[in-house]
Amino acid sequence: MSKRAPSSEDGVVRPLELSRGELYKAPTLEELSRLKEAESLFHCSLLKMQMEELLKEVALSERRKRLADSFVQRVTELLHAVPETPVTEVSDLSWLSVVRVPFLLVPNTTKGKFHMKPPASVSLVGSYPLGTCIKPHVSVDLMVTIPASVLHPMDAINQRYPRKRALYLAGLTEHLLTSPAVGKVQYSCLHGNRLRPILLVTPPGKDAGSLTLRIHPCPPPDFLKPSRFHPQKNNVRTDWFTGLEASQPGVKEPATPQYNCSVVGDHLPQAHLQYLTAFSEQCPAFKDGVALLKVWLRQRELDQGTGCFGGFLASMLLAHLLSTHKVNRSMTAYQLLRNSLHFLASTDLTENGITLARNPDSKAPSMADFHSMFPVVFVDHSGHLNLCAEMTAFTYKRIQHEALLSVKVWDDPTVDGFQALLMTPKPLIRTYDHVFQLCELGKLQLSCKKLGLMSELMDHSGNYVLAALPFILSLLQRGLGQRVQLLAHSLPLSPEWPVDQDPPKHMNQPPLSFGLLLQPEHATSVLERGPPADSPKAAEFRELWGPLSELRRFQDGGITEAVLWSATSTCQKRLVPQQIITHLLQLHASVPASSVRYVGGQLDSVINLGQELCSTGEEESLRVIQNYDDLSRKLWQLEDLPLSITSVQGAHPALRYTQVTLPKKKKKKNMEDKPCPVYICPIKVICHLEGSGKWPHDHLAIRHVKAAFHIRLGELLHAEHRYTCRPSATHLDVWKDGLVFRIELAYHREPLVLRELISPEGLQQQRDNAEARALELEIQHKPLLTSTLHGLQQQQPCFGTVCRLAKRWLAAQLFSADLSEEAADLLVASLFLQPAPFTSPCSPQVGFLRFLHLLSTFDWKNSPLVVNLNNQLSAAEYTEIKNNFVSTRQSLPVMFIATPTDRKLSMWTQESPSVQMLQRMVMVASESLRVLEAQLMDLKQLQDVRVVFRPPLDVYDVLIHLKIQQVPLVSYAVDRPKKFLRQGTNRGPVADPGGFLPVIDYNPVSKYLKELRVSRAYIALFFYDVYGGKVITVLWKPQAFEPQPFKVTDENVCTVPNVDAILQDFCILGEGLVQNVEPRTKTWTV
Repeated sequence: MSKRAPSSEDGVVRPLELSRGELYKAPTLEELSRLKEAESLFHCSLLKMQMEELLKEVALSERRKRLADSFVQRVTELLHAVPETPVTEVSDLSWLSVVRVPFLLVPNTTKGKFHMKPPASVSLVGSYPLGTCIKPHVSVDLMVTIPASVLHPMDAINQRYPRKRALYLAGLTEHLLTSPAVGKVQYSCLHGNRLRPILLVTPPGKDAGSLTLRIHPCPPPDFLKPSRFHPQKNNVRTDWFTGLEASQPGVKEPATPQYNCSVVGDHLPQAHLQYLTAFSEQCPAFKDGVALLKVWLRQRELDQGTGCFGGFLASMLLAHLLSTHKVNRSMTAYQLLRNSLHFLASTDLTENGITLARNPDSKAPSMADFHSMFPVVFVDHSGHLNLCAEMTAFTYKRIQHEALLSVKVWDDPTVDGFQALLMTPKPLIRTYDHVFQLCELGKLQLSCKKLGLMSELMDHSGNYVLAALPFILSLLQRGLGQRVQLLAHSLPLSPEWPVDQDPPKHMNQPPLSFGLLLQPEHATSVLERGPPADSPKAAEFRELWGPLSELRRFQDGGITEAVLWSATSTCQKRLVPQQIITHLLQLHASVPASSVRYVGGQLDSVINLGQELCSTGEEESLRVIQNYDDLSRKLWQLEDLPLSITSVQGAHPALRYTQVTLPKKKKKKNMEDKPCPVYICPIKVICHLEGSGKWPHDHLAIRHVKAAFHIRLGELLHAEHRYTCRPSATHLDVWKDGLVFRIELAYHREPLVLRELISPEGLQQQRDNAEARALELEIQHKPLLTSTLHGLQQQQPCFGTVCRLAKRWLAAQLFSADLSEEAADLLVASLFLQPAPFTSPCSPQVGFLRFLHLLSTFDWKNSPLVVNLNNQLSAAEYTEIKNNFVSTRQSLPVMFIATPTDRKLSMWTQESPSVQMLQRMVMVASESLRVLEAQLMDLKQLQDVRVVFRPPLDVYDVLIHLKIQQVPLVSYAVDRPKKFLRQGTNRGPVADPGGFLPVIDYNPVSKYLKELRVSRAYIALFFYDVYGGKVITVLWKPQAFEPQPFKVTDENVCTVPNVDAILQDFCILGEGLVQNVEPRTKTWTV
């Protein structure tokens, strides 16, 4: 039992006296459990409070409710006043003078009579009367019951009922158009179902955007017997649909489950509302739970379009969980959402459907009947309607995947669960590694013909897009196999069109988009190995791949069917799924490659090395690493050094796969009249020497010792391996296989020596200083970061390429001086280590899009970005970092990036960016993301992804144009010159280890820029794209031209800068490098 504090007679609680042993003893298991529970409750409570605030934001205001009620009342009165019309044939549309019928009449005619009469009743249905309607898109559903006299019992067959329904809707529309009480009027379809057109009506005037009234014509209750619409029955006759007589009389007609569900669904809106209302009254948090679930679905683009998981299904799901006691009626909205997501993640409705029907009638279909006709089964309380009839199995797998990710995020205290679950949008282009689009949907008519989908066409009333989609998805899933974790598709959106026009044809729909979530282990494989030639499955393999399948003998002795895809470099191998998709669609679905727009490698051109082989640098990076490993081994094996080498560590971005300008193997054959030596980037390597009592205690003496070691090390490498070396006081340059490695020797106590000082009293003291910190950064932190990120690259193959894209964008937008390479690499690393609500990127393109999203949306002012390298940080340490950040925010950098070895300082962003530059970075990243995503997904946009890599120059005051012949990295420019002179020595055989060293690290632009920043820092800021930029941009400082007192004399005299002289200085300093200086006089005045 735990001790309680004693209380005195006066009722005052006295402190509990504990012995020293009791005070400091380890906590018991029970106490540890309570501490953990308290921590969990705090995390959950924070998430719960955030959700409560969100619910207040999305709830309808009283003003909007009053507007909706009054508008519904006015429209209801108008609907009851619809005039009657004479009886005509269904195919006779002459009585409509203004509007068109919202129905594609295929076939053109059907039997039946029709006339208009006022509706039998008008009532609210859907989310608004249930109380689950949320902002921002407020829709109010109005059910208009068609009078029984308008319909006929035989209207069940051959689209007679759907056509009469569409005619009745057209009659209502024509009447509403005569009233000024309504605003804009448009046709649409309920979740994209062309058999169920609806009317969209908005209020007139300024309230037009406040809400939309959706009018649904419905038959009288129980007008058509549900048993007639059993999913295995036929209600669309083949001879009527095709216009051809049956070739074999007596043959059983194919079932029409989709058509049947559409008709049954029209009978049940009122019954569904009553059913859900009962649960809403029993469970106080029901409405809020549905609202949260709707927000979750909306952020994932799952709540709109054909086969979506909309708000109605969300309500029915919660009703199912309540009816089966999987959730308690006293649970909060927070708990209802959590349990709903857990249910979705763990329940496969494609295998084991669920039903709300407790006592279905004897004629209701069985669950087996439903499963035989539909890929996803969720039966309503009547037992006759599958609520997921239009949903594909792939959509449900996508919902399951999203729910599983959300469940994992929920209890992770290191992730901002609220932001990940409910506040982060997940568009297709940013969620999936590769995306492709079927652009010419009219080609799917040929697909239906080739795949023999006449029955499916009849069932979908001629909608060849929906008829072909499940078969195309299954075909691609077979072909892609283990290459993808998930194959998803966009949900065809409900079309909206003017009431005086015919409904849009299926071929005029927006392109169908598909998303691939890749498996990094298999996605880039160029070989599709099939079964042995004598296996029964070999015929299936040959049938799938067609002429590409051929017998091959492998090194293990096996002879199997196989397909070999043409790809040599890594960037080409990443696009093997594109070859698979285009081949299968052409072979089996008659969809030509020209109709497939694949979005996967559009950004590769930005970092393409421009060689004969298409490469984005992965092969070059690997060659650099291999040469580094070879040099490391040889350094370890050197024996004649006075002190042994204790470690060899890379300290260069190329050694962690993130260098934009990858060091290439250089050749040493000279050229005449070369404009500028080729830029040779030295690759820094840190070699730590062992400690010894003979090391001096003076930092200058230590540097002299290291200089001597550099000379000796160069002599040994030349003697033993014939490497050309050039020692200096600070480093040793080694020419190896066309690469230059810059070796710097390090002594682990040198930073301590730099911090030592002698006080006036003669005492030795330690005092931190910038020189010691800079040295520690170079010899300790950079090598450690390089090693850690190298390990991350081994786990995530596209990490380095995403870093190169991100840093190329930063440089192109002139931010490279404000965000260090290490900080940029850490930003990208966070996308792989804490990807929620996404999965880790498996393609450079999606990684770059998420980088822009992170940069533009992260709350830099109030939150630290914690990058958990090697998963070293515990939840408690996360909390400690955040608490320390909050308590010391004023003294910390504006962009704070914490790592396991840097929890309090953010060493990589200590100096920059400034507040102003971070704000601009965020703004440019946001706009770049918007433009780039639109380009990648919209064919109507300008198809040039380099647009987001071109900075706007109109904001700068002066432009210094450079001679491209003197820009050493011009081959890496965003817009490379079509013709420029070869720089340096790129012809001839690859350089031998011996010989003379070429010019190393010579970049005249960077030296000129450094001189400008030093000499003119008082008056201007200078910006430049370090990877081949052709312009240096200048921005005058705000107080640059304000008169300043002349300090040389005592007279009251002020001076102002001589702008013409300053501009002339720019030219003089850059003589031979500067083409011209362009002042932007429109943007500034003296």
